[in-house]
Amino acid sequence: MKPINVLSIIIVAALLSACSESKIEDSAQLGPNPELPEAERGLLPTLKIADPAGWGDRRPIVPSGYNITAIATDLQIPRQTLVLPNGDILVAEGRGGNAAKLRPKDVIAGYFKSKGTTSVESGDRLTLLRDGDNDGTYETRNVFAENLNAPYGLALIGDQLYVANQDAVVQFDYQPGQTEASGPPRQLTALPSEVNHHWTKAMTASPDGRLLYVGIGSNSNIAENGLNVEENRAMIWEIDAKSGTHRPYATGLRNPTAMDVLPGTNQLWAVINERDELGPRLVPDYLTSVQDGAFYGWPYSYWGQHVDSRVKPQQPDMVAAAVAPDYSLGSHKAPLGLAFSTATMGGKFTEGAFIGEHGSWNRSDPAGYDVVFVPFSNGKPAGDPVDFVTGFQSEDGKTFGRPVGVTIDPKGALIVADDLSNTIWRVTPTQ
Repeated sequence: MKPINVLSIIIVAALLSACSESKIEDSAQLGPNPELPEAERGLLPTLKIADPAGWGDRRPIVPSGYNITAIATDLQIPRQTLVLPNGDILVAEGRGGNAAKLRPKDVIAGYFKSKGTTSVESGDRLTLLRDGDNDGTYETRNVFAENLNAPYGLALIGDQLYVANQDAVVQFDYQPGQTEASGPPRQLTALPSEVNHHWTKAMTASPDGRLLYVGIGSNSNIAENGLNVEENRAMIWEIDAKSGTHRPYATGLRNPTAMDVLPGTNQLWAVINERDELGPRLVPDYLTSVQDGAFYGWPYSYWGQHVDSRVKPQQPDMVAAAVAPDYSLGSHKAPLGLAFSTATMGGKFTEGAFIGEHGSWNRSDPAGYDVVFVPFSNGKPAGDPVDFVTGFQSEDGKTFGRPVGVTIDPKGALIVADDLSNTIWRVTPTQ
């Protein structure tokens, strides 16, 4: 087979992308009942490349009454953070995945995606940040653990620190005040890692500390490589934190990238990256409560019973059982962070969920590249999302940062990991 002329394909893709854009407004796709257009399938997916640029004198934009500062820079691809009981912040740094590009579409998408990411080498480590005098400046920075395998999810249960690498959940002994691990990690349970199209392994703990929940993304867009490579994937595992035994908790979730438990409840919530190549307004990424034993449609359907005709053979019984998500975030926004608010955040940001949206590639009008707040009432989303941290991308396409994980610290600050500029941002109320 002759080598693929990537540049020629990209030029064609850009021309085709400009030919067809859904007329549905983004606002019509937000909330519990998003407007869903007809699928738009073409030779090549709709594409728009992020154009990385340095922050310079800029910084992200936050609402009036809040400040934002960079508390760590020059990291090695920060993804998720964990605030420890003494206020230290652990940062998981790294990049994983080893999926082969089997189709021309894969080559094109891979080229575009790579141009919108950092060129920094994967850290494969945990870095600890400490603000010793509580003045908001994190003056101490240590490598807590290194030689990990694309760490992503983090959880602390008592004196055990759990890390979800791309191939296994591992654990370290932890005592408050530690600045580095006291020994190598111990494996709790292996995770599916063959091919690893979606490599991130999100993780959170149950409120009682008995269980870990780990999100495992699919090995493809819509099972185009066969269901045999999807075994134990596109689901959330429930793992016993002591024994490592596990079971599928919920399935049909294409790529669960962040999870949190709603405060005052035992209810698990997650953000999901949905499928591509059905057009710029399909399929909406979403925030949803995760029900034990539920099936959420992937790959056979989306948003409940909307059939994806690309998947063969079709499975009507599976489609009929598919649960519709709770809340649409809009199409191709790539949510990668989720943290429920606390009263210390203040104002209209007291009750709800902060969501880090990494940003789109499968549409010509960019979407995401921000942190939004979804208000909650009575344990459910209640209203449109509110911009909380913006300014990661300018109108001319220059992209200064891409938010990933979000975390609330005990003082009421929002911690935001930015894996394009390799920065940790901290947002605090001014009063």
